[in-house]
Amino acid sequence: MNVIFTIINIFGLVTIGFSGLMATCLLTSFIADDGATSAFYQGSLVTVLMGGLMFIPTLRIPKKVTRQTGFLLVAITWSIIPVFCTLPLMMYLPELSFTDAYFETVSGLTTTGATVFSGIDQLPMSINLWRHEICWIAGMGIIIFAVAILPVLGIGGMQLYIAESPGTVKESDLPPRIAQTAKALWLVYAGITLVCIISLRLAGMGWFDAICHAFSAMSLGGFSTHDSSVGFFNSLSIEMVLTVFQLLAAINFATHFVALRKGSFNPYVDDREARAFLVLVLGSCLLAASVLWHAGTYPDFFSALRHATFNLVTIATDCGFATQDFNQWPIFVPMWMLFLCCVSASSGSTGGGIRMIRTIILMKQARLELFKFIHPFAVKSMKIGDTVVSNKIVASVTGFIFLYFISIVILVFMLLLSGMDFISAFSAIIACFNNAGPGLNQVGPATNYASLSDVQTGICTFAMLLGRVQIFSIVILFVPEFWKK
Repeated sequence: MNVIFTIINIFGLVTIGFSGLMATCLLTSFIADDGATSAFYQGSLVTVLMGGLMFIPTLRIPKKVTRQTGFLLVAITWSIIPVFCTLPLMMYLPELSFTDAYFETVSGLTTTGATVFSGIDQLPMSINLWRHEICWIAGMGIIIFAVAILPVLGIGGMQLYIAESPGTVKESDLPPRIAQTAKALWLVYAGITLVCIISLRLAGMGWFDAICHAFSAMSLGGFSTHDSSVGFFNSLSIEMVLTVFQLLAAINFATHFVALRKGSFNPYVDDREARAFLVLVLGSCLLAASVLWHAGTYPDFFSALRHATFNLVTIATDCGFATQDFNQWPIFVPMWMLFLCCVSASSGSTGGGIRMIRTIILMKQARLELFKFIHPFAVKSMKIGDTVVSNKIVASVTGFIFLYFISIVILVFMLLLSGMDFISAFSAIIACFNNAGPGLNQVGPATNYASLSDVQTGICTFAMLLGRVQIFSIVILFVPEFWKK
């Protein structure tokens, strides 16, 4: 019973926190007089009352924090908080179905960037701010989840990262307690976001657009204030700024913290995961540009490089902006972009997917197995740098990869069963599961997810949630042994 009260108490506190976020949009709506004031007033009132009803009665009850509590809290928070986040949207847009409103807020909180909205340019300022604000807050939550919470649950996070990538970020480089780690990473995240806002303003964006797009870029959320996304601005300088900050957001924030604390670029040089990520993504930009130029998609190599770089980086980092309808490009390029969104982002970043460190471990393990075939009696361990990677970590990565691919296969078949064509179904699941946003065909960058049926929308929503919490946190709830004392 104490476990239940613990979950209710913590979830109530989180709910009250989100009512505070609504209050900032309420103030924005009031100042801008954009017509959404009532929606945010009612939404924040309902949210704070529900949060208070959960938090206050359980305040003095003894709490019991266990691993079971942690897993349940993760699943409940990621799945139910979006319900409260739908309130301002549904109150301002009564014609919006709950399925679509839930999809939109899950997309924001998982920093996916997939949307069912059309006419985004005409939405009230406060509604647009709400969409981007939940992206930004969730982005920070994802970092804390990966770096501070998962180690407590024993399924990865910084514990896994330190073990898998020795010599990059030492435990001594980070504050020793979860609260201190969270505060340090929060300051780094907020500081880089502020620099991004100023950079976008200097590049030609208005202040409101700069704030919203900086929130999306740093959280790798991909929401925009315009239907045509970043293509609305048709600005090379804006694209360059966003490209740089998306790359930064896809690198481990613990590395950013150590680099800033030491005042040196050496932590980036020493970060094998960041090096592999940058080489893969930037090399892919040149490859994609060459393909587009050779195919005659653009008249010159510079134009091909410009559009290939921005759109490839934004998908590879799992952000989801767009300046071009890459659905019309030679099929190799968008499919390669979707592949990159599966493997590119670093652990401890706001990106999704398998994460680069797992990709590195999987490649090294494959190479080690080939070595053992040639030298069956040799004794050789896997190493990253000078440190041996334990068999426990290799087994964890292997299990994760299996669950990752089998989940994608099942979800794709579910969309195919619902009547969707293969390219649309496959790209939708890849984009949603890796929190990348736009896919191809029916869900391409020139369209959105509004055309999906309620069943298809529900499948994509589940894919976003499953991918965001790194599979284990949800799948473990279906294991019978989890519920045994």
